[in-house]
Amino acid sequence: MFILLPPSEGKADAPRRGRPVDLATLSVPELGDARRQVLDDLVALAADPQLAIGTLGLGAGQTGEVERNARLASAPAVAAGKVYTGVLYDALGLAGLDAAAKRRAAKQLLIFSGLWGVVGVGDRIPPYRCSIGVRLPSTGPLAAHWKAALKAPLDAVAGDELVLDLRSSAYAGMWTPPHAVTVRVLHGGKVVSHFNKATKGRIVRALLESGARPRTPARLTQTLRGLGYRVEELRPGQLDIHVEQL
Repeated sequence: MFILLPPSEGKADAPRRGRPVDLATLSVPELGDARRQVLDDLVALAADPQLAIGTLGLGAGQTGEVERNARLASAPAVAAGKVYTGVLYDALGLAGLDAAAKRRAAKQLLIFSGLWGVVGVGDRIPPYRCSIGVRLPSTGPLAAHWKAALKAPLDAVAGDELVLDLRSSAYAGMWTPPHAVTVRVLHGGKVVSHFNKATKGRIVRALLESGARPRTPARLTQTLRGLGYRVEELRPGQLDIHVEQL
């Protein structure tokens, strides 16, 4: 089973020293040319800070984000699992997993990105600012760019595996897995955003620690129930699951 995650808007600071990103070493290497196009476009955009602020949807006080983008090709890179921060990643707690769960995370987790397309948690990348809703001067709309680039290689990677899709709606449009289950987090019987990211992070952690690799939605439902979640399948054949933590 593969688990798809959104990126976080906030990123951890990069170390002061270290090797820069090597596109050839990132997961799904077939995306190399597509990644290089976005990377070069984003770095070039940073040469005009005012244009970059408007293009990236930043505030006037966020020029530091543009300056960071300007250094993307040479900035020290670190494992993606350390770059992404925020509620979901705090709840997931990759650093605190045991060795076996970390190996599962390296094989099963795919993080979607406006800059990189998709990366594994062990892929070394620099912190950056670029959401999927951005339209870059040369590349154009990133959503369309990645939708075209990701389909063939990710279809091949996923094969017949079950995919647990925990991405936000903006990133879900980048690629449609052939065998996907999505999750809605309920609290008190209602869909609420407050618990959404944290609960999804805890679900991923629990699955990685359990070592479970369900191959069907029904087995995933059983696994989540066994991990202490109340799960309701909406209707037969609908690959969407209600999850409410007890």
